[in-house]
Amino acid sequence: MKRSKYRAVRTPVVDPKTGKTITFASKAEAKRFLELRLLERAEEINRLELQPEYPCVVEGEHICTYRADFRYFDKGNRRVVEDVKGVRTPEYRLKKALVEALYRGTKIVEVKA
Repeated sequence: MKRSKYRAVRTPVVDPKTGKTITFASKAEAKRFLELRLLERAEEINRLELQPEYPCVVEGEHICTYRADFRYFDKGNRRVVEDVKGVRTPEYRLKKALVEALYRGTKIVEVKA
């Protein structure tokens, strides 16, 4: 398999809920997905989504779109946005700041790769 410039290896995983194969950008992201599916099955989280998008629009101008790795709701019904990170690039840090400023109440949780 081809490696990215940050040495991430695209990793296919069979979704235990649907039986479909999903390819993730890294082994760490695939591992976290399987952990989240287990939490979902144990009813610790619900409404797990993959790659939710957040358009960043400032004064009517579309600046960029941030795509998180996962979004779900915890037992307290709080929305959690997660990003599996090995390298915190300047672009990522900027997009994270934009999303957290534009989408009040949204905090992006970084999961170490």
